[in-house]
Amino acid sequence: MSFPNKYINSLDSLNYYSATKKYDLRYPALKQDLEADVVIIGGGFSGINTALELAEQGVKNIVVLEARHLGYGGTGRNGGQIMAGIGHDMDAIKKDVGEEGLQAIFEISNQGQQIIKERVKRYNIDADFRNGYGYTAFNKRQQKVLQEWQKEFQTLEPDTEIELVTGSAIQDVVGTDAYCAVLKHMGGGHVHSLNLLLGEANALTSEYGVQIFENTEVLEVEYGPRVTVRTAMGSVKAEKMLWACNAFLKGLEPRLHKKTINTLAFQIATEPLSDELIHRISPIRGAYSDIRPVIDYYRVTNENRLLFGGATHLVEYLPKDLFAWNRNLMLRIFPYLANVKIDMAWGGPMACGVNLFPQIGSLDNHNNVFYVQGYAGFGVTPSQIICKVLAEGILGGSDRYQLISSISHADIVAKDQLRALLLTGGKCWHQLNGYLSGRR
Repeated sequence: MSFPNKYINSLDSLNYYSATKKYDLRYPALKQDLEADVVIIGGGFSGINTALELAEQGVKNIVVLEARHLGYGGTGRNGGQIMAGIGHDMDAIKKDVGEEGLQAIFEISNQGQQIIKERVKRYNIDADFRNGYGYTAFNKRQQKVLQEWQKEFQTLEPDTEIELVTGSAIQDVVGTDAYCAVLKHMGGGHVHSLNLLLGEANALTSEYGVQIFENTEVLEVEYGPRVTVRTAMGSVKAEKMLWACNAFLKGLEPRLHKKTINTLAFQIATEPLSDELIHRISPIRGAYSDIRPVIDYYRVTNENRLLFGGATHLVEYLPKDLFAWNRNLMLRIFPYLANVKIDMAWGGPMACGVNLFPQIGSLDNHNNVFYVQGYAGFGVTPSQIICKVLAEGILGGSDRYQLISSISHADIVAKDQLRALLLTGGKCWHQLNGYLSGRR
């Protein structure tokens, strides 16, 4: 498959995932008044995963409303990395959950990987799933962090191949001289995230009878014992509802809007490469990321492309030329790809909270209105376990729902007026903190 070689920066434009999707699913716009047990606003991983968890537990009368099309946001344009963990820095939530709570969250932090594997198998989803992950270190300080991670990962997955690789052996994991160490984790991997989402949506409608509506923007929500959600041509009345809009909430619920701020991430896809070159880049045909506060991440695809992504490390801005900007990042790691053509470049927003940890819970004084948001770019894998926990909350609660929903999330003052300035300050702070913790 050849892609048009043009500058792509709009979420409405073609990217690698939309160009290679294997499910031609189209859902109608809502043009009627419906009754439901649960109404979900948002058709990305958060909305669809939660709906699937609820449906698997016997809740059948579920309505999902998506303003554009399924996977319009981060779900349909991310790195596809299947990695360990939930948030960026677990210590940032220690004050809320304590040592025991932190340990409890750590113990479920790798379950997202298993949920993806089980779903792919259970629903026969064609999502290009592959095992193989590498966490990379540029210096000895980062290598020391990876040594600690190795111990932690092996505690959770004693039967998984997890190995810290140094010296010339690095070339057996990733083909670059940029790193001094790589933590190979064969329990992680990568997936075509849009096909995973669409496969889950297909299961929702075909096996559980869940109703999904696309091109259905929510205009108004009225809270009460029964929630009423109004759109341009219809409405849904439900016992419970879920806000799952993430970076696209757009102020619809002000209390949630002020808890996150949108930063930008960008990615490229190369032209198809030879088998020999792909093997040199990634002998394990895996996915990779470094461990800096703002990571670069990349993986190879089934079609022998290299996807390479990142975000600005200090100053928040939109590069004028995503092709050149991302290509420069790629060449720092793989200088021998200088003559490789870049077929596509794209980017878009992702929602972050102050502590960079996913946010779930219910609204004050409205215990039938739930929310999930703020993955801070780490949404593919964590969204699986976070939405399982959220579904437990919607169904009546659980210890781990109570634990994660108890984490406090600060308001971000003047986020709409001073977005770039606040993000620049936040990135500088996290870079400094990363240096102090050994991640720079």
